Amino acid sequence: MRLLIIRHGESEADILHVYEGRADFELTERGHKQAEAMSEYVTQNYQIDRIYCSPLKRTAQTAEYLRLKTNAPLFLEERLMEFNNGLIAGLKPDIVAEKYPKQEVPRHLSVYEQESALEFRFRGEYMLSKMIYENQGNSTIAVVTHGGMISQLYRSFFGLPMERKFSFRTGDTGIHEWLIDGDARSVIRANYQPHNL
Repeated sequence: MRLLIIRHGESEADILHVYEGRADFELTERGHKQAEAMSEYVTQNYQIDRIYCSPLKRTAQTAEYLRLKTNAPLFLEERLMEFNNGLIAGLKPDIVAEKYPKQEVPRHLSVYEQESALEFRFRGEYMLSKMIYENQGNSTIAVVTHGGMISQLYRSFFGLPMERKFSFRTGDTGIHEWLIDGDARSVIRANYQPHNL
């Protein structure tokens, strides 16, 4: 099975310099162009069987370009949404620093109406398991989601422990290409952006 894990295009939050998370911003004009270019690249290089995406506007808009180009069925999955950052969503960093200072809490707890680190990790585990279960071994699946969720999917893909401070960065419409062959798991490309503007 081949998985193409794709981050959404540039969103309005990037221009406003605010914490995004669950704040539901749309793509910018540049983000729309990135999504269109990404879908053109994917269509020319892969045969997509199914698309999964987060229902937040920036991902749904990105995935729609891919759906129109590939004619693959599109499935909205709430568990693919970005980290639920609660009261911080949509706020500028200086306001967050003043009103909601960083706090260290055990991974099963949270602050400021956020989800816990454990809940976030579980969503990644759940979605990876679900997508593998629902698709044939020779399928090529596209997953349009968010940077934070991509990191969780990586952790699940390789079974990395939560305690380790790994992060996997992804630019606008960056593509991560993974292969699953029985028990073997491989990363072919990470944050690949030959199409980006």
